[in-house]
Amino acid sequence: MISDTFQLVASLLDWLDSFSSSPWFYLVIFVVALLDSVIPIVPSETTVIIGGIAAGQGNLSVGLVIGLGALGAYIGDTLAYLLGRRSGTLITRWFFRGDKGADRLSRAGTQIRKRGGYLLITARFVPGGRTALTFTCGLTRQPFWSWFTRWDLVAVVIWAGYAGSLGFFFGDRFEDDHATAFWWAFGTALCVTVAIEVVRFVRGRLSAQKAGREELAVE
Repeated sequence: MISDTFQLVASLLDWLDSFSSSPWFYLVIFVVALLDSVIPIVPSETTVIIGGIAAGQGNLSVGLVIGLGALGAYIGDTLAYLLGRRSGTLITRWFFRGDKGADRLSRAGTQIRKRGGYLLITARFVPGGRTALTFTCGLTRQPFWSWFTRWDLVAVVIWAGYAGSLGFFFGDRFEDDHATAFWWAFGTALCVTVAIEVVRFVRGRLSAQKAGREELAVE
């Protein structure tokens, strides 16, 4: 099962690489980034990396690779948000019935607001996790323009910039082994996610300790 999955990923990446030097690959980057944000079954990170490799070889523009990757990801994230918002009543009726269900949904919304935009940034680096979070943001009716759009734009630019730059500057390592590029991107994304969560946790602990000392000083 696992070996079949590896083979499928490798075949897909080889197919993408077969025409990565064509200007049409810009459209592929945009479409794959969009679809992966809604239906997380396509390797959008690696597609942007392949575009970065082609840019490093002079076949594409790295600026357009990053820009179209970010644009596709943002539109896809927005669609996932809108799906969550528009299907809120139906989803709530099916999965969050009763007081316990309402409480779970309320706690999810509170957690999103508490952790702020950093949560959107870290989730963008987790395949599948980004779709779940953007959908939940819509389901819990997080503010679209003042919060979701602002932070999601930051997230997709960082994400696309990282993937495109990885291919552009280190393309020689992945040129003949795109499966490695896929797992490298996935592993790096997990490391970035863990690092951001550790920083967030430490900052939270320091803030709590500072608040505690201030309360003691007042008493």
